[in-house]
Amino acid sequence: MTQSLTIRRPDDWHLHLRDGAMLKAVLPETARHFGRAIVMPNLVPPVVTGDDASAYRARIMAALPQGMTFEPLMTLYLTEDTDPEDVRKAAESGLVTAVKLYPAGATTNSASGVTDFDRVRCVLDTMAEIGLPLCVHGEVTDPEIDIFDREAVFIERVLDPIRTKTPGLRVVMEHITTAQAADYVRAGDADLAATITVQHLMLDRNDMLVGGMRPHYYCLPILKRRDHRDALVSLATSGFDRVFLGTDSAPHPTHRKEAECCAAGAFTAPIALACIAEVFDEQDALDTYEAFVSLNGPAFYRLPVSDETLTLTKGARVDIPKTIAAGGETVTVFDPARPIHWSVS
Repeated sequence: MTQSLTIRRPDDWHLHLRDGAMLKAVLPETARHFGRAIVMPNLVPPVVTGDDASAYRARIMAALPQGMTFEPLMTLYLTEDTDPEDVRKAAESGLVTAVKLYPAGATTNSASGVTDFDRVRCVLDTMAEIGLPLCVHGEVTDPEIDIFDREAVFIERVLDPIRTKTPGLRVVMEHITTAQAADYVRAGDADLAATITVQHLMLDRNDMLVGGMRPHYYCLPILKRRDHRDALVSLATSGFDRVFLGTDSAPHPTHRKEAECCAAGAFTAPIALACIAEVFDEQDALDTYEAFVSLNGPAFYRLPVSDETLTLTKGARVDIPKTIAAGGETVTVFDPARPIHWSVS
């Protein structure tokens, strides 16, 4: 049995760092393990322009503890008023690595997102021209569509038409949750990739709902049935080269999670790599672990693989912290609902 695993230093291809006191609290939890991360732009107000991204990047770097190394990969929040030339300038300068598409109302702080996709056609054409990836929150927001079906419907009604109308557009299907999404990315061409989160590889909707609602497992897209989780695990551990880790680690104050109408998101950053190692170990697939967490993402984003290495070891059950402090509040750390025996050393 493998007791240690040395890999290239991983990257997180979907991360929420928030701002202010929360940023200062959660950034070290990512920088401790990950060399780079695609940073989500859904602040209030959102990161829409190149100037917004530059200012946010400066705040992130100012919050990074001395002695830590970390590179935030900035994104722009796509709106119906986004200027294609501003996107071009920000990308060509190296300031931004991707643009994020939120269907309006799909998730946390998405009110400024897109309702009419024809109004962003010029931006998407520009992105296809310069090779800038579009990171997609893939759910429809039609209230008549059941929440458990919204990802599959989005692929049919929105994503496939976008890709057909904009040849060459490079797309990352973020935090996929269904067998339909896994099948779609497998069948796609070299311009299509996907990320998968910790919670969607470890849990299904029974974990969230049976015996009472567990708010710290509530995220969007919502956890699906066991067969969907099995499809995601199969894809992640298969060695398929266009799927990679995007934790979607999303911190909220504990009181906002444990509320009558709770916030969506799971704060997984402190234990993400250990949890994923546990999943791959369970599948006897540790030989594909490095590809999923360290190699496939840089290849798709056309970035170099890290020169640094990181070692995970397997031993006694790991004690997972219940919370971290964030200013005068706490953030509850994701509970994987099973013993974890891997740790980053």
